[in-house]
Amino acid sequence: MTVDSNRTKTITLGLVILVGFVCAALLVRWTDTLRPAADPNAVDESLYVNGKTARRISLGFNGLAADWYWMRSLQYVGKKILSQQGDVPIDNLGQLNLKLLAPLLDTATTLDPQFLEPYEYAAIVLPPIDVQQAIHLTQKGIEANPNAWKLYHHLGYIYWLQGDYQTASEMYGRGARVEGAPAWMEAMKAKMTADGGSRATAREIYQRMYEQSGDEKVRKMALMHLLELDALDQQDSLKSKVPVN
Repeated sequence: MTVDSNRTKTITLGLVILVGFVCAALLVRWTDTLRPAADPNAVDESLYVNGKTARRISLGFNGLAADWYWMRSLQYVGKKILSQQGDVPIDNLGQLNLKLLAPLLDTATTLDPQFLEPYEYAAIVLPPIDVQQAIHLTQKGIEANPNAWKLYHHLGYIYWLQGDYQTASEMYGRGARVEGAPAWMEAMKAKMTADGGSRATAREIYQRMYEQSGDEKVRKMALMHLLELDALDQQDSLKSKVPVN
């Protein structure tokens, strides 16, 4: 066999391989054009397993597993917000397709029932998405942490958002009886009953939330609402100074 013959076979083989790659690339491109457009609201269902299963497979490292699910919850919400290409307030995420948020938070708190941050986050973020899940998770936190008066504050907040001032008052009253609860919890009980829908009550709720929360996102949300209330007060003040003809 001559050198020229070997060279010819090598070149031919190389061309066959090259053509094969090109055909494969064209085939992939063609099938992509036939594939339905991706649903922008689709979510990765493999983000979580239920809490009981997670406890079994965590091999005793429940705290670490709970941290992992907590971080996945925050990342999940963050990605949804970024996909909107705009600033979405933390307490107004109902427009996003956050169907996995409640299960993620539930799994985190099943793995570590004394992990308070996910309960607080659920109370603030979940009401516009699924208020029943928000109530369920906050009540779950209270059952696991009966001495955590802040959770009564958050549960009262959820009922206040729904306009159920009587139940909100009851939650603040229950929280006020917890050892170590501040005196303003009892004051909030009375304020909810007497004037639950007032701007002054809203200011009190968000002021306490801003002062007490350890979550910077929650503090930022509370501050935003306080600034909105300040703006409304200023508008009322200006209107009162306008002379009536």
